[in-house]
Amino acid sequence: MSLLEETNAELGAPDVLVTPQPLGVGVPSGPPARPRSRGRLIWRRLTQTSRFWVGAIVIGLILAWALLGPLFYPFDAFGRDPLNMGLGPTQLHWFGTNSIGQDLYAQTLVGLQKSLVIGLIAGPLGTLIAAVVGSVAGYMGGVVDRVLVWCINLLLVLPSFILLVILSPLFKGLSWVFLTIFIAGFSWMIMAQVVRSQTKSLRDRDFVKAARYMGVPMPKILGRHIIPNVASLLIIDATLGVVAAILAETSLSYFGFGIRAPDVSLGTLLAEGTSAAVTRPWLFVFPAGALIVTLFAVSLIGDALRDAVDPTSGVNRD
Repeated sequence: MSLLEETNAELGAPDVLVTPQPLGVGVPSGPPARPRSRGRLIWRRLTQTSRFWVGAIVIGLILAWALLGPLFYPFDAFGRDPLNMGLGPTQLHWFGTNSIGQDLYAQTLVGLQKSLVIGLIAGPLGTLIAAVVGSVAGYMGGVVDRVLVWCINLLLVLPSFILLVILSPLFKGLSWVFLTIFIAGFSWMIMAQVVRSQTKSLRDRDFVKAARYMGVPMPKILGRHIIPNVASLLIIDATLGVVAAILAETSLSYFGFGIRAPDVSLGTLLAEGTSAAVTRPWLFVFPAGALIVTLFAVSLIGDALRDAVDPTSGVNRD
């Protein structure tokens, strides 16, 4: 009889062999699971939102259409077909032609390209300016903060659209790049105030104080500790800034203060098609439809991002 059986017999235990359990049974082996980072948590919420997938798929199709569409279409945006002037949609000219025989489908693709490029540059550029100005003002404080806040408030008081209209003669002979810079230059003030307030609360945290006492330069503190903590807000602002920039460019071009002929954008196409919206509706409907679908898709993505960052903002929504 083994020692374990003898012990059971002495204690009056039933004739059942009880084997000792090895240490650690029932306890998960290996290192403890790492908690999810904020970025992964936001991405998980985002991918579970149907609005994000709808917006992402639509904007992906629009980008593919705008970039690849001209490669598979025989007509040029600026060429003329004298035999088919003012023609409605046909198998030859899918979106019809204008009064001088230019193909509207090709022009819509070129105009969509121009509006998308301006929006995709001006939106993130305005967010970048807001991140730099807001973080510097909030971190430095004192005179620097007061001067930057004064500049922000001054630009907020001034009507940006009127200023762009007044300054529009300056980029008459300039490239559309200057128009993009002007749009970005008047779209960063509100987000800069948000970043400033967030930075003022972050600069008193222990990890920022430790970096400061260790002699880390201010640009590295802002880049490593401040801006990453407000990155989710900046991503939302950049996404919605694309919508605002496209609308600004379209509005300016519609009224003749932005992109000008012979160049093409959705704004110029809408301006040309407005007068013929009743008699020749294809001149207005197709560019307007491309603009509405694009803005709707980007807005869905921005809306889903906002709800992923702040789940309470999406209560009772999918």
